[in-house]
Amino acid sequence: MNTATAKLKARKRYNYAAFLYISPWLIGMLAFQLYPFIASLVYSFTRFSILTPPKFVGLQNFIQIFSDDKTFLQSLKVTLIYVFIAVPAKLAFALFIAMVLNLKIRYVNFYRTVYYMPSILGGSVAVSILWKFLFARQGLINQLFSTLHLPRIDWLGNPDLALYTISLLTVWQFGSSMVIFLAGLKQIPRDLYDAATVDGSGRIRTFMNITLPLITPMIFFNLIMQMVNAFQQFTPAFVITNGGPMKATYLYGLMIYENAFNFFKMGYASALSWILFAIMMAFTAMVFKSSPYWTHYEDGEN
Repeated sequence: MNTATAKLKARKRYNYAAFLYISPWLIGMLAFQLYPFIASLVYSFTRFSILTPPKFVGLQNFIQIFSDDKTFLQSLKVTLIYVFIAVPAKLAFALFIAMVLNLKIRYVNFYRTVYYMPSILGGSVAVSILWKFLFARQGLINQLFSTLHLPRIDWLGNPDLALYTISLLTVWQFGSSMVIFLAGLKQIPRDLYDAATVDGSGRIRTFMNITLPLITPMIFFNLIMQMVNAFQQFTPAFVITNGGPMKATYLYGLMIYENAFNFFKMGYASALSWILFAIMMAFTAMVFKSSPYWTHYEDGEN
């Protein structure tokens, strides 16, 4: 009996120690993730600013967004275009670099580190400022064009080019997707490539019939992650163009920020956030629904 009691006390002490170790993450998750998540849902049904207490207004915020707010449709359109430009381009470029770095070349580990560096820097303010200087009217890119006797291009002032310019910043940060693709490429059995060579298969045919089908799980994962990140982009549009010119880069995240911290419409911004959440869930569900038709696994299951 004493032995059982001692074991029970020891297990309790072990549980307390485990909770102590995970308490920083648990506190952070509750305070900075779960509470804001629930609070924003509550505030979305209120008229609330920082200076006044929230007042329940029901669905009025959502009705106003869909019926009266013209900037909502503009920002949603810009964001969708941005997602459809940046995500496929980023994944394609990441896959291309991963295939190059999968070759047996000298100093390959150094090159992998160099290509991963942009993702370590992330979409920071400093990187966005650097991008702004590079593509400014008198920036480094246009100075290079002048040296080559080419006309200067208003990358950030032209509404037709500004969104593509900030999309390049997202494409440039391809490191995380590249690493996942590289891991997938290394799992492909070499025997398949040898058999394709014996059969006289060319590089394009080998890529389409062997490489691409076997890395579709990595494509699926990267597509989900990068799509969600693209929908939430804010820093490039805020720092580089501030939504201009003519709201050509007015991303949805920037609209949420302006309503919350410029106009102090916290309830309205919360409603916008939940609409964005619903849109991201819808797109994610569509990708999951379509995945059995194009995602292939080694065990033969989709």
